Amino acid sequence: MKASNTLWKERLAGKMPEDLAREIDIFDTEVALRKQGKMDERLFAETRLRRGVYGQRYDNGQRHNGQAVQQMPYPSGELTKGPNTMWDAPGMQRIKIPGGGLNADQLETMADLAEEYSDNIAHVTTRQDFQLHYVHIEDTPSLMRRLAAANITTREACGNSVRNVTACPYSGVCQDEVFDVTPYSRALAKFLLGHPDCQNFGRKFKPAFSGCSQHACGLTSLHDVGFIAKTRSENGTEKRGFEMVVGGGLGAVPYMAKLFDSFVPAEEILPLTQAIARVFARLGEKRNRNRARIKFLIQDLGIEKFKELVLEERKTLPADPRWTEYVKDAAQFVESALRPAGEWPSSASEAFKRWLKSNTRPQKQPGYVTVTVTLPLGDITSSQLRSLADIVRRFTRETIRTTVEQNFVIRWVSKSDLPELYKALQAVGLGDPGAGTIVDVVSCPGTDTCKLGISSSRGLAAELRKRLAEKSFQADEAVENLHIKVSGCFNSCGQHHVADLGFYGVSRKVGGYAVPHFQVVLGGEWEHNAGSYGLPVAAIPSKNIPQVVTRLTDRYVANRTKNETFKDFVKRTGKVEIKSLLDDLARPPAGDRSYFSDWGDPREYGLEDIGVGECAGEVVSSVEFDLAAAEREVFEAQLAFENGQIDQAGKTAYHSMLHAAKALVKISNQNISDDPDRIVSEFRTLYYDTQKFFDPFAGGKFANYLFDAHQKSNGAYTSDSSRYLIDEAQLFIDAAHSCYNRLGTSASA
Repeated sequence: MKASNTLWKERLAGKMPEDLAREIDIFDTEVALRKQGKMDERLFAETRLRRGVYGQRYDNGQRHNGQAVQQMPYPSGELTKGPNTMWDAPGMQRIKIPGGGLNADQLETMADLAEEYSDNIAHVTTRQDFQLHYVHIEDTPSLMRRLAAANITTREACGNSVRNVTACPYSGVCQDEVFDVTPYSRALAKFLLGHPDCQNFGRKFKPAFSGCSQHACGLTSLHDVGFIAKTRSENGTEKRGFEMVVGGGLGAVPYMAKLFDSFVPAEEILPLTQAIARVFARLGEKRNRNRARIKFLIQDLGIEKFKELVLEERKTLPADPRWTEYVKDAAQFVESALRPAGEWPSSASEAFKRWLKSNTRPQKQPGYVTVTVTLPLGDITSSQLRSLADIVRRFTRETIRTTVEQNFVIRWVSKSDLPELYKALQAVGLGDPGAGTIVDVVSCPGTDTCKLGISSSRGLAAELRKRLAEKSFQADEAVENLHIKVSGCFNSCGQHHVADLGFYGVSRKVGGYAVPHFQVVLGGEWEHNAGSYGLPVAAIPSKNIPQVVTRLTDRYVANRTKNETFKDFVKRTGKVEIKSLLDDLARPPAGDRSYFSDWGDPREYGLEDIGVGECAGEVVSSVEFDLAAAEREVFEAQLAFENGQIDQAGKTAYHSMLHAAKALVKISNQNISDDPDRIVSEFRTLYYDTQKFFDPFAGGKFANYLFDAHQKSNGAYTSDSSRYLIDEAQLFIDAAHSCYNRLGTSASA
């Protein structure tokens, strides 16, 4: 039985920062008012989101992750998606961890909360946060108070706000870094938290820091604002600063961040970010959430105009002593070791050697390494969290951080302590090797708990991890070091766009059934702070994705040139040959009903069969033929883009959208002409105005891709606009498939 909010408030009196305590009291009151119907749901939704409280999918009290089913702390219920279901079923609590930094007491607090309020599991996200699932909203004020007493906040973990400030978890110990960005990331997080200039955004705003340009640990290219450590000489003195990029983001259509300034002095990062926030709040889209990120504002204005507006805003900012106060001692920030430096163990078992190879990284400080604790699917149990707290107290000064690959890193481990530390991790199930390798598959929650999930990303990730762990890639290091990332939908929470092998969930209809599929995304680059984004190649049934991984990696091993990266191999091989390699996997084998359910989830997607023709062939509607043709066209657009035919790529992508729209229009009007204006007009009337095309969670977002493309179809295409349009066309076609699936077999005329 959980203690009441009042009891926890009394127990924690004096332990919580006063400002956090007051905020939680306010939220506690708002929860009560909403429950009584005295607070508007729309207003309450933004209030709770800004405190990290999400609604979640709830599938009969189970996590379908391909592993053991967890017992939930609340009674089973139906899948809930409506706006007022926070009272009917548990939700999700996101917890902000700036830069991923924690101490042992905080790990133990997280363990207690996961055990008492959740399903005994804490989940590490791809932005270094924690998430607790199956948390009842009436328990969130107590949970927040206990976090606040451990100096952790959930404020602005979600909502239209500044999200967690992420930073390279190797900052301060990396051999390749320019300098330690830790104190600067913490300064920005502290400065922006609750800042009045950051309360009127149309959407979220995500900052990130990296100590170098060559590695992926900071992923600055995919953030709204990114800082990469730089130095320059001024009057014979080394000056610290940052290369600053803006307007990056993944989501449905990924945007690469653009250079704002090649060198921003360290003391300017707080006021300059404040100026960016003010410009974004003033000029950013508010009504259309689909274009409310800063990347769209920069696209509309152009980077030069955006920079001009920001610098003008900077000049007018009233002076704030925190700009310098928060960073004045940053250069003196240091961490230290608990135990003396040591040497590598002289002898070891084969299992220990494998773990050493993949899970340890030499620090720039001689005699010390950083150890990665691998968390399959980003999950860790309460008992493991407590054991991990004991381990970091024993071997370090509690120097532990979360990573964007959903793991932990323990810093400042003496080399001579590695055998004992490995033994301690092994004893509690945290000694798995393979960190940062192809086995270390990253996944969003997908259909397990996310309302937006289309396919089971966690189920697929668990299956891939199991199969890859059984197969030795030690003979080919190039394959061993590939990255696989899986998202349950188009939104890229699993960061599929920057993986070597990326997958995102879609659905297709086969034989009258909606079959879980994944789009295969190739050409992304994880290194160089997410140096490039991949493009979809083909939609493959979920159950065939492991074969996709096997075929592509086998072909890479057999055909790659010396030192050729997977990205370069994909480019040299070409999308046509790769698609041909996967073509036979694109449809389930006849009669195999296992394809109609997803990994880790035995339920069938389809609800009814349709008849078969006289020749015993499958009935395929004209709509399906037309949508397949649209998919072919968007693939041709990709090929044109890769061959440098930018204008042709844009035009072909636009026409693929028209083709898909016409396919749906023909259900009601077989005589629709090929006139683009007529197709778009009919589509708007039949599917947009009636909301039949609306995605349950994205609304009319994908239809607007068509309308925007049609409006601009007489203009010239740039490399950027063509690239974005290809992504938008694929998403529009995916949405057309989903719309057709929802219409049911009555549409299969």
